[in-house]
This record gives sequence, structure tokens and C-alpha cells, in this order.
Amino acid sequence: MKFLTFMWFEMAKAAEMAKASDKVMASLPPGVKMLASYVCQAVPFPGLPPDAMVGISIAEVDSNEDLAAVSYPLQLAGAVIHRVPVLELPVGGAAEVEKKYSG
Repeated sequence: MKFLTFMWFEMAKAAEMAKASDKVMASLPPGVKMLASYVCQAVPFPGLPPDAMVGISIAEVDSNEDLAAVSYPLQLAGAVIHRVPVLELPVGGAAEVEKKYSG
């Protein structure tokens, strides 16, 4: 299953988060495949503190245990993580996908 992940943390924790993130990414569980990773250059949505740094990633994950193995060390370092399961939609193929899932 693919997940869109929003992760934010306070700028004061940037060095600690960088270390934790490097450690996690260096030894991803076999069931996790990182597809893309981005850092926002501005706060992407309201409600976050003004000193928030926000990262967005897309990953393919086999199990909840694999997801926890990636999330937990980052949360211990101070990250707030929100994951949204997503369905890949081919460009120009929305009608075909809608037909497939509407029965």
C-alpha cells in the first residue's frame, strides 16, 4: 500500500531529526520502499507553528509493523507524523479507475 506522509517538527530539533532520519533511511525494513521525499520551503497548511519544518514523503509499505519501524524512531526524536493511504491514479485515467471501483 502507498502512503503520503506529512512529518513536521520544530526547527530547534532539526539537527536531532536529521540524525534520526539518516539512521532510519540507512536501514529501512525490507517491506518499505521510499518513492519520493521532499522538504517544504513554506508551511503547507494552516495550524502549524511558525517555526515548523515540514517534510512530505511517498512510500510503498507492506505492513503496519514496517510502518511502525520507520515512524517510531522519528517520533521519539520529536516528529509529528500523519500518514494518508493513497491509490495511484494514472494521468488521464480517472474515468477508467472510477469505472473499475464503482462496480
